[in-house]
Amino acid sequence: MARVTGIGGVFLRSRDPVRLAAWYRDNLGVPMSEKGTVTFHWLDTATNDHPGTTTMALFAQDTEYIGEPHQRAMLNLRVDDLPSLMAKLKARGVEVLPDTEDSEFGRFGWCVDPEGNRIELWEPAEGM
Repeated sequence: MARVTGIGGVFLRSRDPVRLAAWYRDNLGVPMSEKGTVTFHWLDTATNDHPGTTTMALFAQDTEYIGEPHQRAMLNLRVDDLPSLMAKLKARGVEVLPDTEDSEFGRFGWCVDPEGNRIELWEPAEGM
């Protein structure tokens, strides 16, 4: 069954990613890298075959990756069968963006919620 299996990441637009990363580090104790990323590892449910992670990443204000300029954040949702889920969403009339991407991290596709927010769907590569 095609379904979401967890949150793969949260991505935020930022006018100054370096400054915002420092703010998250300094004020909330989030161990952000200098590039503005942090990956949290799932200790309770991780296995050697499926370690599971959640990533937070900061993007420049003018990025097109997150969607339309008014969208401040984008959910990245882990999925177990990207092609089937995207087909199911299309069949339900959900706006599904036509492009997908394959990388060393896995397969990515995108859909848009009813309020116009772009959502990234991620089927992790084996062992992620």
